[in-house]
Amino acid sequence: MTDMPPAGTNPFAALDAVAQAELVASGEVTASELVQAAIDAVERIDPEVNAVIHRRFDEALAEASGDRLPDGPLRGVPMVLKDLDGFAAGQPYHAGMRALADAGFTAPTDCLLTERFRHAGLVVIGRTNVPELGLVPSTEPQHYGPTRNPWDTDRSAGGSSGGSAAAVAAGMVPVGHAGDGGGSIRIPASVCALVGLKPSRGRITHGPEVGEAWSGLVARGVVTRTVRDTAAILDAVAGPAPGDPSPLPLAGAAYLDAAAAGAAGRVGALQVGVTTHGPDPSVTTDPRVAAVVEDAAVLLGELGHRVDHAQPQPWADASAHAGLTGDFVNALGVWTAAEVERLSNLAGVTVDASGTEAGTWALVELGRMVTGLQFHQALEGLASYTRGMASWWEDTGLDVLVTPVVPELPWELGQFASSADNPMAGVLRSAALVPFMAPFNVTGQPAMSVPLGWCDGLPVGVQLVGRRGAEDVLIALAAQLEVARPWQDRHPGVFAGA
Repeated sequence: MTDMPPAGTNPFAALDAVAQAELVASGEVTASELVQAAIDAVERIDPEVNAVIHRRFDEALAEASGDRLPDGPLRGVPMVLKDLDGFAAGQPYHAGMRALADAGFTAPTDCLLTERFRHAGLVVIGRTNVPELGLVPSTEPQHYGPTRNPWDTDRSAGGSSGGSAAAVAAGMVPVGHAGDGGGSIRIPASVCALVGLKPSRGRITHGPEVGEAWSGLVARGVVTRTVRDTAAILDAVAGPAPGDPSPLPLAGAAYLDAAAAGAAGRVGALQVGVTTHGPDPSVTTDPRVAAVVEDAAVLLGELGHRVDHAQPQPWADASAHAGLTGDFVNALGVWTAAEVERLSNLAGVTVDASGTEAGTWALVELGRMVTGLQFHQALEGLASYTRGMASWWEDTGLDVLVTPVVPELPWELGQFASSADNPMAGVLRSAALVPFMAPFNVTGQPAMSVPLGWCDGLPVGVQLVGRRGAEDVLIALAAQLEVARPWQDRHPGVFAGA
């Protein structure tokens, strides 16, 4: 066994999950050593970023040292679960809400994704901070306080998976559970220099906890530092469950094989469209962000892909975007009201305005005013948008669309606060961040953030969007880009390693 370093230092911080699992499989280190190093790192550096809000250190060490740790492909690798987007039996689940925290609510069961993480051999050391109910793309809940970006602690780590992203970027763990209803995997990945894949609708089951979250717009997954980690975990957790509303059959080959093929340059010539102009005419992409995307387009051409500028037809119609926004907001109100009701019933508490943030309660009240007919019309509007995007995609023959993730550089904290006087301030601020991402939650297509640029020391992600079900294409292309422009050895100022 290796000699352990001083408490607090994580000697494995620069290693991805696949590499850590290989150390355990070879007997060079034990699962207990990996988990203890991650725990020490959290205790030492998490006060600087406020990522891990629920700790289960004793339980994790017991699991790592026991003889019943599953012999999965990632056996012994520590990870964190997001405090949203899936239950873990007996663990706190507060979703950023004061009412659930005050009630001490713990999840009654595991969701299937949590079970699959465990079967893969991953060891959960804690749960991470989220904005309340994941409603804004910056992790700054009033009850738990903001999560800070390890690259610049005055800035946001994104949201809603910001706590997981900060923990992974800072080297506490190599894997962070995440979920994405309008960019909540890709935004934190972009601003924290991580890989963040939003899978296709139906690729990863939400059962048995719920059928679909946000009528299918939410996808669950992870944030990691390498493409092969994302691929290996998708291999371990993908697949439908009986009764899923939108089941997507498993791919014929392993995603890890796709990553290996991409890293070896065996991708083939893809038809790639590029745009830096989103569907919202009121949002202008920062020229520095646009330059990163255009540079990625040049790189893709150098790698042998057929690259042209392409603007999705649904994005060219400002009235269509306005209609989509109206449908989304009405539906979001209903989804928020329904989720507050669901969690209230599970926790056995009455949740009112005093137990939530002003922005959350404003959406609850909106949702309660939306009629059944209006909700149906909103969902039909989202479906019509999906058909338009799918038709345009088929007409162009695209394999991949390349866009910005966030149209601005990582932002300073404090911009998403809601109040009784201005309860929708956070939601309105969010609109400027998500125009390139939310459309693909609507369509159910896979979309991935890869850290291909930096500006003034801050990460800038580039989004790769594929056809529904084509995660393998995105993973292979991302792995090819990772070799051409490596990022794994770049670490933030707040980092658990040496």
